[in-house]
Amino acid sequence: RTDPVVIMLITRGNRVLVGRNANWPEGMYSLLAGFVEPGETLEAAVRREVFEEAGVRVGAVRYLASQPWPFPASLMFGCAGEALDEEIRLDPEELEDAVWVTREEMVAAMAGRHPRIRPARKGAIAHFLIANWLADRLD
Repeated sequence: RTDPVVIMLITRGNRVLVGRNANWPEGMYSLLAGFVEPGETLEAAVRREVFEEAGVRVGAVRYLASQPWPFPASLMFGCAGEALDEEIRLDPEELEDAVWVTREEMVAAMAGRHPRIRPARKGAIAHFLIANWLADRLD
C-alpha cells in the first residue's frame, strides 16, 4: 500500500509559503504537505491542505515532480500553486508556524545564512522544489 501525499510550492509574487511542525528541529521550515483524500484530485488536495493548514486560498495548481517517501509508505507529488491571498490563518493543530519568505531570504536559508529559517533537508522533494524555484527552473 502506498498513500499519496501532495507537497506544495505555494507562491505569491516573489515569496514562497513555508511552515514548520512543532516536532521538527528548531528553525526548520519546509513546504506545506498533506495526504490526498480518496476520490480527490491532486489539485483539489493542494487547495484543501493549504487552506486547512494556513488559511491561504490557492488558485492555479500544476504538477511538478514526485518522490517516494518511505515514512510511512507515501508517494509525494510535488505541485506548484498560486496563492490568491496573503493572510495566514494558522491551524495550530497542523503547524506551529507558517510564513511568507522572499526569494532573497530563501537564498540565505538554503545557504545556511538565514538568522531564523533552516531549509528542508537535502534529498527531500521540498528542497528540490525550492532550489528549482530559486533557479527559475520549474517549467
